[in-house]
Amino acid sequence: MNTSSTSPRLHLLPVSLRTANVFVLAHHHRPVQAAKFALAVTLVDSDLIRGVAIVGRPVARHLDDGWTLEVTRLCTDGTPNACSKLYGAAWQAAKSLGYIRLITYTLPDEGGASLRAAGWRLIGARGGGAWSRPSRPLADTPEHLRRPKCLWQAPGGADKGKHPDAD
Repeated sequence: MNTSSTSPRLHLLPVSLRTANVFVLAHHHRPVQAAKFALAVTLVDSDLIRGVAIVGRPVARHLDDGWTLEVTRLCTDGTPNACSKLYGAAWQAAKSLGYIRLITYTLPDEGGASLRAAGWRLIGARGGGAWSRPSRPLADTPEHLRRPKCLWQAPGGADKGKHPDAD
């Protein structure tokens, strides 16, 4: 089956966190405060951004080992294959920078088709609950974000805390 006529040709480019967050605000919910890098995808021969991936340090402190990055936000306008293209490019960029693990989280009702298409593997359910604690009061976590999340890892990434050069 020839899909070239139905699947758009996509082009990747680096973008600033500010540019990525403008896109996120227009198409998603909240912007990301910090990042190591951000990528965008456009259609070939177009300057119109169709999706962005924002990659930074892991939100979970125990995963912030210096070798791991997290896709903290991925947002598209629905362009076919944009999510998979961004997940794949984020992993390639992270590896090029010397990182050995890239993770992301989805909500259980998000199927993960784009992650599977990019070769990512489901690690399992993690977390849930609110950020606020009696010793650290914070604004309420929205109800839909209190549920457990699904942790995914990029293909070929090392296990947590295990650098491939370690004996």
